[in-house]
Order: sequence, then C-alpha cells, then structure tokens
Amino acid sequence: MIENQRTLAKQATLKGKGLHTGVEVTLVLNPAPENHGYKFKRVDLEDQTIIEALVENVAFTERGTVLKKKEASISTIEHCMAALRGLGVDNCLIEVDGPEVPILDGSSKFYVEAIKNAGIVEQEAERRYFVIKERIEYEDKERGIKLVALPDDSFSIDTLISYPNSILLASQYASLDSLEDFEKEVSACRTFVFLHEVEMLMKHNLIKGGDLDNAIIILDKEVSQEELDRLADLFNQPHIEVKSIGVLNNLELVHQNEPARHKLLDVIGDLCLAGMPIKGKIIATRPGHQSNVEFAKVLRAEIKKIQNKPVAPVYDPCKEPLYDINKIRNTLPHRYPFLLVDKIIDLSSKSVVGIKNITLNEPFFQGHFPTEPVMPGVLLVEAMAQCGGIFVLDQVEDPENYSTYFMKLDNIKFRKKVIPGDTVIFKLELIAPMRRGVANMKGVAFVGDAVVAEGEFMANVSKNKA
Repeated sequence: MIENQRTLAKQATLKGKGLHTGVEVTLVLNPAPENHGYKFKRVDLEDQTIIEALVENVAFTERGTVLKKKEASISTIEHCMAALRGLGVDNCLIEVDGPEVPILDGSSKFYVEAIKNAGIVEQEAERRYFVIKERIEYEDKERGIKLVALPDDSFSIDTLISYPNSILLASQYASLDSLEDFEKEVSACRTFVFLHEVEMLMKHNLIKGGDLDNAIIILDKEVSQEELDRLADLFNQPHIEVKSIGVLNNLELVHQNEPARHKLLDVIGDLCLAGMPIKGKIIATRPGHQSNVEFAKVLRAEIKKIQNKPVAPVYDPCKEPLYDINKIRNTLPHRYPFLLVDKIIDLSSKSVVGIKNITLNEPFFQGHFPTEPVMPGVLLVEAMAQCGGIFVLDQVEDPENYSTYFMKLDNIKFRKKVIPGDTVIFKLELIAPMRRGVANMKGVAFVGDAVVAEGEFMANVSKNKA
C-alpha cells in the first residue's frame, strides 16, 4: 500500500529551558514541503543557519545529540525528533531561538501534544522507506553495546538496558511493536540520571536547566539526609526525603520500565538522523546517543547506496504500450533480425522507457554461446540506442522524415548477463537539453531491479535526403 508524506497543518509553539544550557528557548514546529525532511533553523542568529537533521551534521553525543553547521549548533534534539517520527510527520522546519531544544518534562509528551493540536496533513509525494533487506549491525564490544536491524514488514524496536552497579536498573527491557503505539507506550517516558552523576554534570557546566520535574533521578545506594540537602541546594530545590533506594524525587513512574522505554525513545529520535523512515526490526542492547548515532551512520551509508542506485521503472505488461511493435516498425528503419525493441511504455520530453523480451529463439543465440545462451552486450547497447532513437524522433514534428545517428558512446558497463526468459527494461534520460538536433542521454538497462548494463549516448537527428 502506497503511503504519502505528511507534514503539520499549522505551526506549533513550545517554550522552556534547555536541559544543559538552562537558556529559555522558544521552539516552533513549521509545516514544510515534500521531501524536506527535518531541519533546524537558529532564528536567533544573524544568518539564521539551517541545519539538516542528518548524521553528517552531528558534532557531539555527550548527554544528548548535538547538530552543528558552520558556527551554529542545536542540542538535545532527540525528544523532538522522536515525537515527529512517532506521529508519522515526514517534513518539518523546526525554528529555535537558542542553542538547545527545550527539555520540558524530559520526554516527548509535550511535543506530541503540540503536534496533535496543530494537526497533521497528507502531502502528494509518496513516502519512501529504507527497507532493511539483510542484517545490519553496529557493535562496541568493550562497552557491551550492540544495535541490529533485521528485515521486517514494518518498524518495531526492542531495547535492553543494563547497569551492573545499579539495583534498580541491573536489567530492564522495553519493546514497541508499531509506531502507532508510540504516543501511548513511549512518548511520556522521561530521561533519567543517577544521583552520583548529578554533581559531576554540574561541575562540567551541564544540566543548568535540570530540576526535579524534567528528569528521573535514580538513587542506587543509601545517602545521608545531609547529602541530599546539599544536592537539593545545588539545584535550588526544596529539601526532600527518600525513605528507600529507588527514585530520588519520589516520582510516580509512568511505566515500571520507564528508563528502558526512554532509551527506546532516544533510539527512535537518533535514528531519524539516517534520513529516512525505516521498515525493519531494531534490537538495541545498552544503547546511548553515541552508539545510536554510529548506527545511524551505518544505516545512512546504506541509504546513500540505494539513493545513488538507478531505480527500475515499473512495468505493467497488462497496460497498453505507447508504441507497440507495429508503431516501432513505422518509426525506426531497423528490421529483422536487428529490431531489438518490442514496446515503448513511457515517453516524455526528458526520457523514454522501452521493453525487450528475450527468448531462446533470438537468432544471435545460434552463434553466441549456444550451449550457454547470453545476450551479446553490444546488442544490449544497440537496443538502448534504438530506444534513444525513438525518443529523439519524438522531439520533431514529422519524425517520418528524419533519421537518428549515434555519434558517440561513453562509459559503457555491463553489470549482469542477460539470458533467455529475461525481460529487459531500458530507460534513457536526457543529460542536458537537446541543442541543434543533438541529444546527450544516460541509458540504463534493468532485469527486475538489477542493473544489467548502462552507458552514455550522443545522438544526432537529421532530415532524410529527398
């Protein structure tokens, strides 16, 4: 089933402190055009730098994911990104008037509410997924971290966290079977920190915006009331008492395994940096921002391979062709055994798509590897050229009075053999606009999704002599 891209129906605004900077920030989620993706815009800077939310722009991953472009940076983006992905928003321009996204309550809850209040609208462009077709993994053996992507028909994720020195979090597991359950199962799960880390983070000039309302502080050993009072004073918070080992601020957890679910939320947000929504099962063992980003880099590399790979045109044999064999015969001067195009199924001002069905009855098989029939590469090139000839002739008003002659072939490559039973799909596209009857085209031949041959063609169309 084809799914279309989606964006916000209108702006959504959130205000709050940055977790680490403590700076009051206004964040505005804006509708964005098709194929825009997620981008952050620092509206407080003179040049209003726009930073694409891609792994190429990740600068730091210590206690949050930080994007940077030129001198502009934006921190702690993962909760906002998780909310967008979790609600199926593909395109959004995120304006921020400070160096960090608001932490709010330490979850994605308020981002989800803002997005839902703004509304989500469907766009015309099709949503493209990165479909996991084989196992992909990232592993840090020293730290016991492993992230794996496995083939599946939809997105799901399992997360395991383990802190050997922690009583509460010695081992905790969370799973999400569908992004449709993101709001209910994951979005309200807050970030967490261990009590023994708090003072160290403050000494490193971090968590200036931290308080008892935007993080779960986990107490894993008994601490004197005097020590608790001292830490509360550091936070400028009221003194509290903790009667047992557990959660320092005595919060009620949204879920018993809220820390594991929050790590799952972080993985969803950080994997947005791969640049495409994913269809596959993610298994994350002891994930953190650094490993999430490293895994996103691996996925991004695979996505780039796919994006750079030519995509085979869709061929529906039941659909009536634009040119059948009789019309092709009336257009091209070629005849048996050298007419190598059976159909033209698509033709525009910039490209042409043709079809050739390969059977054992092809005359060239009698002399070309007769015991192991393989279509000669030069004839694949000729078939592409004939498709190009039809394209070029279609650009003139009276094609019956013109002929096409090929002047140059470049970068011809044969990728895979073509054998009887194959249906070859040829696609040729203009590299540059036609000038003075000369066309430069890039041609690719496919069998199924596989590229079997490719090359560049220069052709000249000239009027027949009387």
